[in-house]
Amino acid sequence: MPIHNWLVSGQSFTWIDIVNPTEAELKEISEKYNIHHYALKDCLQPDHLPKYEDLSNMNFIITRILIQSALENLHTIQQISSKVAIFYNHDFIVTVHRLPQAFLENIKTKYIDTERCKTTNELVTKIIWFVLHSYDSQAIQLSNDVDTYEAKIFLKPLTPAMMEDLYFIKRKASTCYKLLMLTREVINTIRTTENDLVALQDVKDLHIKLSTMYDQTREDITNLLNFYLSISSQKTNAVMKILTVFSVFFMPLTFIVGIYGMNFEFMPELKSKWGYPIVLSSMGALTGIIFWWFKKRKWL
Repeated sequence: MPIHNWLVSGQSFTWIDIVNPTEAELKEISEKYNIHHYALKDCLQPDHLPKYEDLSNMNFIITRILIQSALENLHTIQQISSKVAIFYNHDFIVTVHRLPQAFLENIKTKYIDTERCKTTNELVTKIIWFVLHSYDSQAIQLSNDVDTYEAKIFLKPLTPAMMEDLYFIKRKASTCYKLLMLTREVINTIRTTENDLVALQDVKDLHIKLSTMYDQTREDITNLLNFYLSISSQKTNAVMKILTVFSVFFMPLTFIVGIYGMNFEFMPELKSKWGYPIVLSSMGALTGIIFWWFKKRKWL
């Protein structure tokens, strides 16, 4: 387990970053920094949702950052995101995560080494901003996917694969929107310094923007699914209409053929010289009457 113990020079707090810890190692951190063991158990749950807890002697935050390399057909919380747990008070901040997170190194280089973060609250604000920023590119990608499938649905033949792709897009958008809604509580609990209020407001603005984008994507995908089903039903109805028209033409003809196909001995029409032409003419006339009737009602 890599443990980065970053002492913030010139500041009054220490940053400990822990990657993929075991239970024994978490217990050691618990005893050293007086972190409640139940809170540390939450760090071991891979599908834990974002939340905030006040542990009396410190604050506890769980956020989820999107995994940018997630495949298109992945859509569950654990598949598309990774958890980042944060314990902090005025003296220290402990970050715990299963996967290596390059953005934490970026924060250290940009804000810690240059002493731009004066307090742990300011550091938490920067971490939350980078976590939210991971949702940005996915929101744009999903929006582009919606536009692509909108053109396919209205301009190209429908296929079952389209329905499956729309389902995965909807599930991914809904999952991301759910994570953002739960992250809102985390953002609202952050208390930062007066000098960092602008950064906190940027985090809130970014959250509102992303929530709006994902909500719009969910709505657009729902509409596309309804359009897909409506167009499919329309095409099915068109096929059924054609089959119904054919059946209406052939039902009376089949009835006539059935009567004359019984081959009873005493059927005067069988001995008539003009019986066959008369029956054919009657069938043709009946077909013409049906065609005229359909045209009059504008069914053809």
